[in-house]
Amino acid sequence: MTLKRLTCSVHALLQRRCQITNINNTGLQQTPCTGSVRKPGALIARSYYGAARSTDQGDNGSVLVRTVDLRSDTVTKPGPAMRRAMAEAEVGDNVYGEDPTVNELQRQAAQLFGMEDALFVPSGTMSNLIAVMSHCRERGEEVILGEKSHLHIYEQGGTAQCAGVHSCTVRNNADGTFNLEEVESKIRHGYPDSHYPRTRLIGVENTHNIQGGRVLPLAFLKELRGLADRYGLVVHMDGARLMNAAVALSVRPSDILQHCDSVTVCLSKGLGAPVGSLLAGRREFVQRAVRARKVLGGGMRQAGILAAAGILALTDMVDRLKDDHRNAKTFARALLQPEFPLGCVDLSAVETNILRFRMQQPGLTPQEFCTRMEEVTPGEVESLGQGVRVLMFPHVEGSVRAVWHLDVSEKDTQVAILKLNYITQKYREERQSA
Repeated sequence: MTLKRLTCSVHALLQRRCQITNINNTGLQQTPCTGSVRKPGALIARSYYGAARSTDQGDNGSVLVRTVDLRSDTVTKPGPAMRRAMAEAEVGDNVYGEDPTVNELQRQAAQLFGMEDALFVPSGTMSNLIAVMSHCRERGEEVILGEKSHLHIYEQGGTAQCAGVHSCTVRNNADGTFNLEEVESKIRHGYPDSHYPRTRLIGVENTHNIQGGRVLPLAFLKELRGLADRYGLVVHMDGARLMNAAVALSVRPSDILQHCDSVTVCLSKGLGAPVGSLLAGRREFVQRAVRARKVLGGGMRQAGILAAAGILALTDMVDRLKDDHRNAKTFARALLQPEFPLGCVDLSAVETNILRFRMQQPGLTPQEFCTRMEEVTPGEVESLGQGVRVLMFPHVEGSVRAVWHLDVSEKDTQVAILKLNYITQKYREERQSA
C-alpha cells in the first residue's frame, strides 16, 4: 500500500492538474498525480492493465489518500535486499552458459522442483510456449488444455501462432481440474492418418487463475499422470503460482511435480522478483528448450542481474505466501456482511492469494463496484479521515478479482475492509432512499 498526500491548488484544479507527494521510508518526492479526490458522479476511465484515472478533480485542500493495489501480484516491486543482490550479482554471458548467477538459479530450481534441469527465461508466456515447442516437435501436433487455462486464453494463441501446434480444449471444473474421461475422449488415435493432428501433450494450471487461485488436488494429478502414461503423452504444468499451491498444501514443490514432465514457475508474481520465469524438466527437454528460447529472442546475455533476484525469491519469499492467503480470506469474510452483503463468495474456495467473487446486490455491477472501491469522494474523506483507493478488476463471467501479494500487508487489508464497509453503507443508504 502507498500513502499519498494529495495537494491541488485552485489554479491546478481549473486545469485539471495536480501533484502527489509520496510519503515513504525513503523520504519525499514529487510525482505526477495518479489518483484523485473525486466529486460524486465524476467518471472513471479504466483499462484492464492500466490504473484508472479520474476525469474530474475534487475540492482544494490537502487530503491523505491511501492506495491498496489488488489488481495483480505482478505489481510487486523488489525490496532493498533484492535490489542489493541484483546490484552485486556476478555475471557472464548466459547464452554461452557462462553466467554463474543464472547457473546457480537454474541449479537451485531444478533441485527444488525435483527435475533434472531448469532454464531461466524472460516470462511465463515465453516459458509455456517453449514448453509446447519442446514437447511437440512437429507442426500439426496437439495439446489438450482446460478451456479456461491461461495458456489457452491469455497467451495470444502462441502455440498455434508461433509453434504450429493445435489446441483442443476440455471443460474446466470450478476447482481448476477437468474430467479425465473427457480428456481421454479427446485423445486422437488416428495417427498417422493425415486428416488429424497428433495428440502429444496435456496442459494443467496450478494454481488456477480464472477459477480464483484454486489448488489442483494431488490425487487428480496422480490420475492424470496415469492417463497420460497409458497413451504415451506428456504433462506440462503452468505453475506460474506453483509456490502458492505448495504452501497451501503444506508440501514440497517436488511433491506436486512428480506427476508432471515439465513446469513453468513465475518469479515475478507473489515471489516479488522484477523479471523472469523458470522452465524445468528432463535434461534432454531443457536442451531443446534452450534452442527454442533462442529463436524466440529470450537468450539474455548478462542475465545474472535478474537471476540474483530469482534466487532471493526462491529462498526468502516462499514462506511468507501464507500471509497473502490469510489476508485474501480475511477480506472474503468481510464481503459476507450479514445485514447487507455486497459480494457473494464461497469461503471454502478461497485457497490462496486470489479472490474471485460476484455481486450480491441487484443493480450493482462488477464495474461499478470496482469504481466505488477506487474513487475517493469528499464524503469519504470526511467520514474516514482519509481517502482510500482500492484497485481491483472486473473479471470473467460477471465477477471481480482481487489478488494479494507482498506489497499488501494485514494492515492494508484492514484499510481495504474499511473502504468496503464505507461503500456498503453508502450503497445501502442509496437503495433505501430510492
